[in-house]
Amino acid sequence: MYYAVTLATLITMGLALVRAIMGPSVYDRVLAVNMFGTKTVLLLSVIALLYGRPDFFDLALAYALINFIGVLAVLEFFRSRARRRELEQQQAKQ
Repeated sequence: MYYAVTLATLITMGLALVRAIMGPSVYDRVLAVNMFGTKTVLLLSVIALLYGRPDFFDLALAYALINFIGVLAVLEFFRSRARRRELEQQQAKQ
């Protein structure tokens, strides 16, 4: 069963990479990267159970935290960039 879950997780990670490359918008790409990170955490957890390595759970937890903070940082960057563009367009109209 662990092998089936691992294979299914790898397939969904591949689909997430396809979505990250194809887009069409920046937010779709960020969501796909976030999904890839979540699936990586799941894969690490399955590997930890499969091989009896509980230290991989610590790695999975650390990766989940890094993934979460990284996605928030990227979204904040794009949001501030969109605000900056709006302000520049408003100033150009005046």
